[in-house]
Amino acid sequence: MTDDLPPAPNDLTGDLQALKAETDQALAAAPDLRAWDAVRIAVLGRSGKLTMLLRDLGKTPPEQRRERGAALNRLKDALTTAIDARRATLEDAALDARLASERIDPTLPPRPREAGLIHPIARTMEEIAAIFGAMGCTVSDGPDVESDWYNFGALNIPAHHPARADHDTFYLPPRGDAAAANSPPVLRTHTSPVQIRTMLLQPPPIRTVVIGRTYRADHDATHSPMFHQCEGLVIDRDITLGHLKGCLTDFLRAFFGLADLPVRFRSSYFPFTEPSMEVDIGWDRRTGELGKGGDWLEILGSGMVHPRVLANCGIDPREWQGFAFGMGVERITMLKHGIPDLRPFYESDIRWLRHYGFNPLAPTMLHEGV
Repeated sequence: MTDDLPPAPNDLTGDLQALKAETDQALAAAPDLRAWDAVRIAVLGRSGKLTMLLRDLGKTPPEQRRERGAALNRLKDALTTAIDARRATLEDAALDARLASERIDPTLPPRPREAGLIHPIARTMEEIAAIFGAMGCTVSDGPDVESDWYNFGALNIPAHHPARADHDTFYLPPRGDAAAANSPPVLRTHTSPVQIRTMLLQPPPIRTVVIGRTYRADHDATHSPMFHQCEGLVIDRDITLGHLKGCLTDFLRAFFGLADLPVRFRSSYFPFTEPSMEVDIGWDRRTGELGKGGDWLEILGSGMVHPRVLANCGIDPREWQGFAFGMGVERITMLKHGIPDLRPFYESDIRWLRHYGFNPLAPTMLHEGV
């Protein structure tokens, strides 16, 4: 493409003619828009040559000022037109070069699309459901917003329990009626309310696991305001601690893929179980390797369902017994896959997911012995 520059005014004085010729030469030599912009600023910028001439117009003798001002204005119009024309020429050339370099060959095969990955939390939930499903358990679900009775009262949690405090629990605005104002709705602090709903809706025997979101007012490297829990409930006649220990030992060894994983049960206290037990697994504190070393790591809580909880759900504790347990899905995921920090689970960093994600076409495999 050729420059379409206007003819130079023939009534300019010598210095203005020289500036016009110098600018035309610089514009013609500018190879790209960056060089063009440098020429524009050198001529029309705040400290440009033409700008300085216009500022010095006041120093011209009065009898020459009118003629000098008219010549400067004609030169400004001519230079502005030339600069704009050169810009259009360079933009057209840049577009032509880009179109030539980015030309698409329609005969090439399409690029393969990158396959999506399964989030580690989702994969852990699939594995939990598969392992307990092989033990004969169903999967139950319930609402995230619960009443005080489902979340606390039916589970034998007393009014003075720290879990009921505002700094630990997310309470929602109370409903309109006076009764609800005394016990406002709550974002469930555990998935145990689903156990209550299951016992109210389904007569024993019961074998179920609950996997879902829970909410607590806590946030750091190992805690999140929203996290996931897995809880299990088994109700039948003649259920003992032996059944609980066998079930959890088989699950932990299957989930972590260690047939000889050491498992330890310690007496503890929970309002909704009696007796209650913490469950530990063997690990090496120095290396973090599971199943090695002589250290113990607490992994979940469990126990026999408290008779009051059974009675609250209309189940006769003299006829039926059961056990329950609960664990954090994020916690066991971090331990299994060596993830040191909880927060990246929810940061939507695609690089992190590419590292820790799972092939969506790979099935959840059960380990032998489950």
